[in-house]
Amino acid sequence: MSTTFYSWQGDDLILHCHFQPKAANDEIVGAHGDRLKIRITAPPVDGKANEHIIKWFSKLFKTPKSNIEILQGELGRQKTLRIRTPKTLPNDLDTLCCKSASVG
Repeated sequence: MSTTFYSWQGDDLILHCHFQPKAANDEIVGAHGDRLKIRITAPPVDGKANEHIIKWFSKLFKTPKSNIEILQGELGRQKTLRIRTPKTLPNDLDTLCCKSASVG
C-alpha cells in the first residue's frame, strides 16, 4: 500500500502533514502513517507556527506565500495544506513521493 500524504488537484499539491513544533531544525522527517511528519522550530503560540509553516513552505516550493493555504487543522498538529502551482518539490519530498508512487 502506498503512502497517501499527498495528492494533486490539477496543478495544486495537497499535503497531509503532522507537525512537531519547537524542534531544533526545520525539516521534513518522512512518512508518519498517512501523513508527512515535519519538524518546525516555531512554537505553537499565537499562530506563530502557522505563519512559520507558510513562510518556510513558500521558500521550499518556490512559490509566493499567498499560494500556501492551510485547508484543515489550523489549531492542531495535523494539517492539510494546499500549495498552488509549486515551482519545485523539495528534494526530501520529491524522494518520498517517488518512493510511494506506484510504478506504471
